[in-house]
Formats: sequence, structure tokens, C-alpha cells
Amino acid sequence: MIYWFIGQPGSGKTTIARALKAALQKAGRPVAHLDGEFLRDLMANKDFSEAGRTRNIRAGQQLAAKLHDDGIDVVASFVSPYRTMREEFKKEGNVLEIHVHTTEIRGRENHFAIAFEPPLENFLDMDTTRVSVEECIQKILRAKRV
Repeated sequence: MIYWFIGQPGSGKTTIARALKAALQKAGRPVAHLDGEFLRDLMANKDFSEAGRTRNIRAGQQLAAKLHDDGIDVVASFVSPYRTMREEFKKEGNVLEIHVHTTEIRGRENHFAIAFEPPLENFLDMDTTRVSVEECIQKILRAKRV
């Protein structure tokens, strides 16, 4: 399974992704975590234009698909602002899109993606405003019956 966390910076994507990775590992599953910021550093891609974001997301999707093909569950946390890219990726199968958002101010607002397009269908909604990380993990595990 590929768990694709999307949302604005500071929403809780990476925090929940790391906790999900730990829960999957505890259940004995092989799992890898891909993070958008890590991938940007790895690829020396500091371009936050639409073209730069697209390159980063596409690389993350390709890597996630390869790891999944090799039998590894993938937990990915990327801003992923473009709905079309996400919908195309979900069509490949075994992708759960998880939209993480909050109404709280968490100090990362200056990194927001202006053109962020929220999902419209086939996604798990994760409002982190008033729920714990553990509650989020339980919701994800119930959704996929891991």
C-alpha cells in the first residue's frame, strides 16, 4: 500500500506519517517513509515554482511506485498541491490519499503552496486540529484494515 499524505506545511503530514511507519513496522510490515523536503534536498531541487514542485512530486511518485512493486509499503508526505497529478497516481492502484489539514497556526504558513487544490473524491480526510496522532493512525488503519 502507498499512503500518500498531502496538505499544507505545518498540517501534521510528516508527524502522522512517521507514526504510521512505526505502527506498520510494529505489525511486521516492510515500510519506507518518503518526505518531500528530504527528496528536495537529495535532488538539490529548491525550485518551488509549479515546474519544480511537479518534478519533486513526480520523483516521489516514481520512487513510491518502485518501492511498492518491490513489496514495501510506502508512507509519503508531500505538499502535493496539484489534484490532477494525485488523481493520475491513484489510478495506478494501491494508493490511499490522505488530506491532512488544520485550522491551527503552526508557524509554517510562509511555506504554503498558493495553488493548493484540495481533493474532491477517493481520499481520507484528516483534520488534525483537535485529534491526537494516535487517533489519526487508528483512522487510517481502520480505513485500510491493515
